[in-house]
Order: sequence, then structure tokens, then C-alpha cells
Amino acid sequence: MLPRRAGIVVAALSILLACGSQLRAQPFETKATEAFVIDVGTGSMLLDQQADRPVPPASMAKMMTMAVVFDAIKTGKLSLDAMFTVSENAWRTGGAPSGTSTMFAALKSSIRVEDLIKGVMVQGANDGCIILAEGIAGSEAEFVKMMNAQARAIGLKKSAFVNSTGLPAEGQQVTMRELVTLARHLSEQYPDLFAYYALPEFTWNKITQRNRNPLLRMGIGADGVLTGYTENSGYSIVGSMNEDGKRVFAALGGLKTEPDRAEEARRVFDWVRKGFTKREMFATGQPVGQVPVYGGARSTISVRASGAVSILTPNEGQGDLAARIVYQGPIVAPVEEGTPIGVLRVTAGGQVTMETPVFAAEAMGLGSLHQRAFDAIAELAVGWLRNL
Repeated sequence: MLPRRAGIVVAALSILLACGSQLRAQPFETKATEAFVIDVGTGSMLLDQQADRPVPPASMAKMMTMAVVFDAIKTGKLSLDAMFTVSENAWRTGGAPSGTSTMFAALKSSIRVEDLIKGVMVQGANDGCIILAEGIAGSEAEFVKMMNAQARAIGLKKSAFVNSTGLPAEGQQVTMRELVTLARHLSEQYPDLFAYYALPEFTWNKITQRNRNPLLRMGIGADGVLTGYTENSGYSIVGSMNEDGKRVFAALGGLKTEPDRAEEARRVFDWVRKGFTKREMFATGQPVGQVPVYGGARSTISVRASGAVSILTPNEGQGDLAARIVYQGPIVAPVEEGTPIGVLRVTAGGQVTMETPVFAAEAMGLGSLHQRAFDAIAELAVGWLRNL
């Protein structure tokens, strides 16, 4: 394994520093004990406050339940018109007798999968989750195995699920960063089903309940997702916004009251809506900089991202944005066009705000014997510096 080193690319820095006075927002202070906010359109990470701290998921575990259900529908293993029966376990544990969030499913009745999905996504129905789990896997315990397998497949490393509802259970945990990853997965992989999160209300068993997500009624471009509460971890929310070219996901946890949760979520999305502007740094195919090449026909090679590179920049504040290309070095010739090189990493105030992979923008053949000899001498002279 070759040693790792960071290359600071003049071409990238010159573009960023040209608007340096506008590149860092005033610090945002939140009442949430854990928070993570990202614009997924640009990859700009806007707020990271204990985003990797494990906490109980509460009802936000239901996003993982929906991930399993949506996957079954997308792969043809389950139909929206399929009918599942309400078991006594589902009725007692998550239905009206439970005193928890419910769609009031009647015992031993049969319900269409699509209605169960709406009950879970709009009303946070615990009975809906258990009915779906039992209908798909035979038991909730077997369904939980599917949830954890799906979590790993999505890339969730810290999250663990013990039931389909998010009701308190030892060993069940998520992080704000991974909740955002999960919400983004649902939005991007199942956009038609994700749209149910924006339904204003849902009626089942002649009982109409409003959507529990307060963001949907604020006129701020919110289009999902859901809320949660546990006595130990407080009030939490995962929200999404799609407005004015910004696709933002936010997860907040540890808020003390329900009004605090609604107001803090509004503050976060207003901060992003009004405080940032999307700027294109590099057009599609445009080189973002160059990195040195060992033994090549030239000393450096151009690198580019897979598409256009944009970033959200604050409208006010002091600037100290920096960009660098981080890669495993040295890059050894020959190099084919499109070869993965490393990542373009943008930081503000020492914090990583955006990172995207970069690739060779051109092919590079072997250099002459003289050039390779020169590079070998240079490598012997300065290569050891990478290990310092």
C-alpha cells in the first residue's frame, strides 16, 4: 500500500478564494443535542453536531421498516394490493389498546398494503408496522433481521434495530447522520412511495389523523419525512426540503418539547433557505486541478469530478474556505482516462463541508527513460516526506 498524501491544487483554490469573503456562514446554534444537515444536491454538509452519537430511534425506525417494504415492492415480491390480516399481537402491541401511535386497525380485519404504508408514513402507526412485518416475514422477529440486513446494504454501520416500530427496546439505536442517509435512500430509490410522506392526512377505520410532521404545514418547501419521541432521548425529527434548487435533509434529536421540535426544525430550514446560495465551482468535465504523476510522459495529470461540482455558500459571513485533492500517491504511469484518483475535499473553518470523488481527466502514457529516471531520483529525494 502506497502512503497517503494530500495535494493542494492551485486551480481549485483560485476559484474558491475568488469569493472568499462570502464562503463561511455565521455559526448556527441549535437547541438539538444531535443534528446533521446536508444539501444532497451539492453534497454540502451544513451542520454537524454530535451527528455520529448513537441514540434511540423512536418512530424514526419506521423509515427502516419502509425501506424493507419498498424494496419488496420494487423487486416484485410484494404488491400494493396485497392484503394482510391484523393479528392479535399487532392489535395489542401497536393498535388501539397500546395507547401508542396507531391507525386503529380492527382486530382480524384485512388491510391493503398501500393503506398500511400510508398509516405508517402519515400517522406513524405502530400497528401498521407490525402488520406489514408479520405479513412479509411471518413474524416481526424475522422482519427485524431483514431490517438490519437492509441497513448494512445501504451503508448504515452504527444503526441497529430490534423491532419494526421504534418502540423502546434495549440495543436499538441510530445516529442523526445515518437517519439522513436512510431518508435520502428512500427519496432517491423510491420517489413515488416517498411522496406519501407529504400527504396532509390519512383516514382509516373512519378516523382521520393529520400528518405528524409539522414542517409540511409551514410553507417552506418541506416534502417529508417524520417525527419521533422517547422519554429518554426527547423529541426528534427528520425533515426534507426541495426548493429553489436545494435538496436538503436534516435530522435533529434531543429536543425537550414538541413545540421546541417544530420551531427548531423551522429555524434550520429557514437558515438554509435564506442564508445560502448554490454556486457552480466546476462545469461537467472541467478539470478541478492536477496531481503529480510518477514515470509519466508529463509531470502532472488533470483530474475531474464525475459531473458538475457545486456547493452551497453562505450569503453572509467571514470566509476561510479551502479545497484540496486528497489521493493515494504517487500516481504511477500509465494512467487511463477515468481512473479513480482520490477526492476533492472542501473545508470551511477546518470542517469538511463537501467531498466528491475525482478521476483522471485524460490518459497518460509512460515517459521516456530519461523522464522515468528523473522521477525515480525525485521520489528517492522527497518521497519519504509523505510519512512525516
